[in-house]
Amino acid sequence: MKKKVIDSEAAGPASKKIGDSVEKEKSVISMLGIDATRAPQKAEAPVKLMAEAAEDRASLLLKSSPPPSPTAAQKPDHEPTPAGVEPEPPLNGQLKGEAIDAVGVDEAPAESKAEAYEPSIESGLETQIQPSVESLGSEEDILKEFNSIIKPEEGIIKAEVEEKKEKGGRKEKARLRQKIVFEPYDPEKHGPMAIFTGVPGYEEVERYWVDEPYAFVVILYNESTNNYLYYVVEPSLTVFEKELLIEVYDRLQDVLMMEKLDATTDKKQLLKEKTTQIINDYIGKIDTKSYYKILYYINRDYLEFGKINPIMHDSFIEDISNNGFDTPVFLYHKNYENIMTNIVFSEKQLDSYVIRLAQRCGKHISIAEPMVDATMPDGSRIQMTLGKEITTRGSTFTIRKFKEVPITPIDLIAWNTFSSEEMAYLWLCIENNKSLLFSGGTASGKTSSLNAVSLFIPPKAKVISLEDTRELKLPHMNWIPGLTRDSFTADGKGAIEMFALLKAALRQRPEYLLVGEVRGKEALTLFQAMSTGHTTFSTMHADSVESAIHRLENPPISVPRTMITALDIVSIQAQTYLKNKRVRRNMKLVEINDIDPNTRNIRTNDIFVWNSATDKFDRVGESRVLAEIAQRRAWSKRELSNELLRRQKVLEYMLNNNIREFRQIAAIIHAYAVKPGRVVEKLGIKV
Repeated sequence: MKKKVIDSEAAGPASKKIGDSVEKEKSVISMLGIDATRAPQKAEAPVKLMAEAAEDRASLLLKSSPPPSPTAAQKPDHEPTPAGVEPEPPLNGQLKGEAIDAVGVDEAPAESKAEAYEPSIESGLETQIQPSVESLGSEEDILKEFNSIIKPEEGIIKAEVEEKKEKGGRKEKARLRQKIVFEPYDPEKHGPMAIFTGVPGYEEVERYWVDEPYAFVVILYNESTNNYLYYVVEPSLTVFEKELLIEVYDRLQDVLMMEKLDATTDKKQLLKEKTTQIINDYIGKIDTKSYYKILYYINRDYLEFGKINPIMHDSFIEDISNNGFDTPVFLYHKNYENIMTNIVFSEKQLDSYVIRLAQRCGKHISIAEPMVDATMPDGSRIQMTLGKEITTRGSTFTIRKFKEVPITPIDLIAWNTFSSEEMAYLWLCIENNKSLLFSGGTASGKTSSLNAVSLFIPPKAKVISLEDTRELKLPHMNWIPGLTRDSFTADGKGAIEMFALLKAALRQRPEYLLVGEVRGKEALTLFQAMSTGHTTFSTMHADSVESAIHRLENPPISVPRTMITALDIVSIQAQTYLKNKRVRRNMKLVEINDIDPNTRNIRTNDIFVWNSATDKFDRVGESRVLAEIAQRRAWSKRELSNELLRRQKVLEYMLNNNIREFRQIAAIIHAYAVKPGRVVEKLGIKV
């Protein structure tokens, strides 16, 4: 993937000196857009009080601003920090007890930087902020920063005007409220939002946007420790912007409580309107860049995932793991594998954040029930614990990220997880109602493969899926997605387990039954369904056919050996290494034949086997399943071979022509199920 290099140049804010207190008062009044000469006599006192209150407010908010200092030199790409420039605080010292700044690198040197904005959810969905600002800076410095941010001329579309109205036969003047609309943010005009100046001891490897133009990621490498660091860079806030953000948060909570929301409400647009209205009413005209910074953090914490939001937008991340408070969040990166980040939660923040995540997932977590499995709004799977009840380092969460658009068979071929010949074999078998089990270790891609090959199910077939946490996504209209449910009470009443769901599903006359994972007594019912003619797909944890059969035969599953022969195909998947790179491969496609009458062992037949030396998939055996399909359809061996070859070429056509979009692939596969000749002709495929 081609990474977009980010310009890290920054311009320092302009400053203006203000004299005595009289001039300051006039300046603040003028900045707030108040014309005392035009206001009615009765309004003079409130206007004066408003101006004085605004000046006092600005002085109090900005009294702790650090003294002005030279703008830190920016670090060029792939070079260490230049000599003479004060570096950022050492990373190691921060990891021992202090939270690492997850917002961004401030523009001042390290010793004069105020602590970054850290939002925390104290209870429920209420967002509160707990900044810690050092008491540095003089009154003159405060006003300098105030003047550099407040710009009367910027962003105004409609100024304050007067219009005449007829009321009781008498003309009166009515004052209209100022309406401020901010111009679109332009990095070239307004300067970059996020700035990265480097981390001592680390060299930059690469950087790329995850939420342009607000947040990007820098991959750093420390040669002495041989460690990579995943550094999230977000817009840095000045002291004034932090305090303004606190003010907007406080007022938003009251404003949003009065709103009536429904399914058609555009929450992002509503949040933007209310934020702009609050700034307009209580602050006035601010710098365009500052406005978009405020809007970014409001959206990030109200609508998205807070501090880990940039990570959630990174398509290279597979797992996100927070192991406790005051410890860095760890990730599994597709290119760098397990990697540490600069994001850290304090104990109070982490507890509140876990509670909020549970609520966003529609679940409840508490000290009484401190462990929850759930599905996040974007489809990712999450496991959470609360407090120190069962995890001694505090609350934890682990997120297994899933793509919003499901993985397709073409993706699996492109990644060489399966070959096109294997996928054509599975396509023909699934279309002809053969049952399938995906087996493998943790994170071997079982569920992703199950979801991908489910596209081969005929478009009008009735499909029922059963899962503990929702992961499967199918394009079929005739599909019932079933989900287990936790109990409402401490004694377990109200719980709907997989076994109950499966029994109910069999009464719904499914043609294809998909079970997320078999691990208990529901497996016996599943194999009973196979024996009675239902086509079933499922997954289980086992690293070989032998261990899969052993797990099925023994408690707690205890499936009789004669029932196991109802299963047609087992796919063994693994996460393995290829030239020091971790990859996912289908190790074997194995058919279950029958029981040996002498040894009573289950006889299996390997059809495809992955060759680690060549990274190819070799066909090593003759298929009993394909022979049964040919017999049922009255195909000769030549006709069977041609049908497999046609399907293989259709898959390769989509791969070679970069047809990777989920709906397009589903449309071609479903069209082939209805009119295979027309599809082959239209694609120009000859066999």
